[in-house]
Amino acid sequence: MRARPDPRLAALLSALLLAVPASAAGDGHGAPAAPVEPLPVGPRGLPVELVRTLQLLQDRIAKGSTQAHLAQRQLLGHIEERLLALEPGTWAAPENLRAAVTFALAGGGPRVLRGILEGGTAAESETGLVLGSIAYLDGREGEARAQLARYDARTMSPGLAGQLALTQAALAVRESPRQAIELLDLARLLAPGTLVEEGALRREIFVLAQGGDAQRFEALSIQYLRRFRRSVYAGNFRQRFAASLTRLDFGSDEARVARLERMLDEIEPEGRRDLYLLVARAGLEQGRRETAIFAAERAAGLAGPDSSAAAQARLYRGAALIVAEGRFEEGQEALRGIERNLLPEGDVALLDAALSTAAQIRTPAADSPKRPEPAENAGPRRSPDPASIARAQAAVARIDQLMNGSDR
Repeated sequence: MRARPDPRLAALLSALLLAVPASAAGDGHGAPAAPVEPLPVGPRGLPVELVRTLQLLQDRIAKGSTQAHLAQRQLLGHIEERLLALEPGTWAAPENLRAAVTFALAGGGPRVLRGILEGGTAAESETGLVLGSIAYLDGREGEARAQLARYDARTMSPGLAGQLALTQAALAVRESPRQAIELLDLARLLAPGTLVEEGALRREIFVLAQGGDAQRFEALSIQYLRRFRRSVYAGNFRQRFAASLTRLDFGSDEARVARLERMLDEIEPEGRRDLYLLVARAGLEQGRRETAIFAAERAAGLAGPDSSAAAQARLYRGAALIVAEGRFEEGQEALRGIERNLLPEGDVALLDAALSTAAQIRTPAADSPKRPEPAENAGPRRSPDPASIARAQAAVARIDQLMNGSDR
């Protein structure tokens, strides 16, 4: 059955379409454009129309619209109400049922699908799709894998195809990362330019990072930064991207440094500076001192001398230097020269911890007697006394705690 159009959804759809620049009419020389014959497309049911409206909104989220992101929850609730009000016979049509599955997997939740099962009108061939989607949304991954493995995303309608491949990838990533990568590639191919593609590309980059495929990680990261850097979810991407970059030892490999610069050259200088700061902070937290020093120095080169970003860069560099061999004094001096009022609150605590650690490294133990300096050519040097060893171990443990637990 086909319900009458909803004027509110029609208005939203019009607003979405108007927000996309239209191509100029005519041929550019003043002549009117030739009429275009309409395609022989049959009418679509209300579930398909409703879900298409949702997807248009979500595609704008991928392009960076915060208004679309805020409107999404309200639209999801409205579509759910409309779908629940439809007659059970609506779901006998496969295109309507698959639209309901798409809605559920795209953020709508399982309530509509449970109602469809209770109505008993779903075709037997589609029941596994419904059951698998419900199991996935409920967190029953084993059952979801078993049910959804029966369906090939390439045979699905355009609205569902990419979303199903994305879901199957999420179910495969723990046990079979290679299969997950193949499914994420498929999702990107089936849903180009959509929020599905943005999500698939973002997830695939981090699966590749875990597997150590540096070349594909670099290629897909550049693609993401070129095409989706304004996505509403790009902030999450940059945080995880920075953590992934710390696995590379930038301080000792010029080729890796060049790869990093190629990736970050895709974004504007301010964004590049912020990403270097994220890498430096992540390097501290993971104990990657050379990475932290390298990224902090690059960030400092992109920051104004008296800016908050410059103070952060000096902090991250100094905190890494105090535990770098032969560079303690340089790091301590850098930390002492930082203006606290320029730092975010979390970084003020990091500065205090770094200064405290530096003081402990240089403070002699109270019960350790001074030893006379050995005379020249007086024989082999003595091993450090147990008190010195204990003090050094305590200092290293404290800086590791600082790096691994600060402001997570």
